[in-house]
Amino acid sequence: MTNTRKKPSGFADLGISPTILKQLQKLNFNTPTPIQAQAIPIAITGQDLMGIAQTGTGKTIAFGIPMIQSLYANKGTGLVLLPTRELAAQVDQSLKNLGSAFGLRTAILIGGTPLPPQTRALNARPHVIIATPGRLIDHLQRKRSILNNVKVFVLDEADRMLDMGFEPDIKRILSTIPAGKRQTMLFSATMPPKITNLARNYMRSPLRVEVAPAGTTAKDITQEVFIVPRDKKLSLLDQLLSEYKERVLVFSRTKHGAKKITRVINSLGHKAAEIHSNRSLTQRTKALKDFKSGFTRVLVATDIASRGIDVKDIELVINYDLPDQADDYVHRIGRTGRAGKKGKAVSFVAPDQKRDIIAIERLVRIKLPIKPLPAMKARIIVPKEAPKRNFANQGGGRPPRQKNSNRTRRSQAFRRRRKKSI
Repeated sequence: MTNTRKKPSGFADLGISPTILKQLQKLNFNTPTPIQAQAIPIAITGQDLMGIAQTGTGKTIAFGIPMIQSLYANKGTGLVLLPTRELAAQVDQSLKNLGSAFGLRTAILIGGTPLPPQTRALNARPHVIIATPGRLIDHLQRKRSILNNVKVFVLDEADRMLDMGFEPDIKRILSTIPAGKRQTMLFSATMPPKITNLARNYMRSPLRVEVAPAGTTAKDITQEVFIVPRDKKLSLLDQLLSEYKERVLVFSRTKHGAKKITRVINSLGHKAAEIHSNRSLTQRTKALKDFKSGFTRVLVATDIASRGIDVKDIELVINYDLPDQADDYVHRIGRTGRAGKKGKAVSFVAPDQKRDIIAIERLVRIKLPIKPLPAMKARIIVPKEAPKRNFANQGGGRPPRQKNSNRTRRSQAFRRRRKKSI
């Protein structure tokens, strides 16, 4: 069933409690986004909900307000499931800001961090658990009762989670949560058959709210394409980084590519950091923090960041490599042109990738303009990776033993003689 409500003029028209309205004013939230205006009145009633909206449209507030209001009135626990650590951290912070007037306690369960602190957070009886599927399963294997009191469950970026292979984990988690009085809210940028089946099996007559059809891009984003040979992509990248002086987000298809691109950008005098699944949580968090603060002007990322970055004022998104799936193009370029501001997205397309561009154009329903290549510097050579430092040999310590040193051979001879005598 699809909802057709009249768009309200402000948050006060959505049935939100006065305490939360005051908090929204403190946070400078004055006008609801389309997904917030349509989803909040439904979710506040306790109705199951399917929300279809692109990343960056305000979904956290759309499910956060009804969840906090419900838990405050009826007790119980909320659970928010997300595909990546970065998204989980951002949702955690947003819910803390929103629920500070209620003393909201959260527990964030994500990989890359030790289990004991997370266990202590769970033992403190949080109001809301924010988790990625794999780490939540780890905790369920140790303590199966942590979801027994979940009254509100949110599955955010559902299509992305299914793309990442989390469907078995999601079904296992859903089967653990008591279904009787559970409210379920599912948010997704697209609605493939797998998600429809998930909703049919685990939700109770959900209302469907759709604010933009799949493939819709923000109207304030200018999109361009360069047809460029692969061996000239680095030269074109350098040219664009010299032309655009604000924050730039560069997407690579692979982790190895992101590492190489970052190395080149830094060698050319532009400050860059990388974020992909080979980086530790600490490294990824620092890279994102430096990018937000402006300490780092360029961030190079794989598609792990296409829905996991909420940074204001990104001037330019560069698709150094086209994504494997056309849908990811929409999520990538959605990192710019946010909150009513203008943005630009540029895609590098090899001569043999024109079919990929046609698939993207079919999805976004516009013809992407092909720009002529600017005058570029000579071909850029990728600098060699710096040798890894031997931390055991820092601070004046003795150098590591050589494999075939005299000392090693004497030690081995001694062990042989000792073994014989025994």
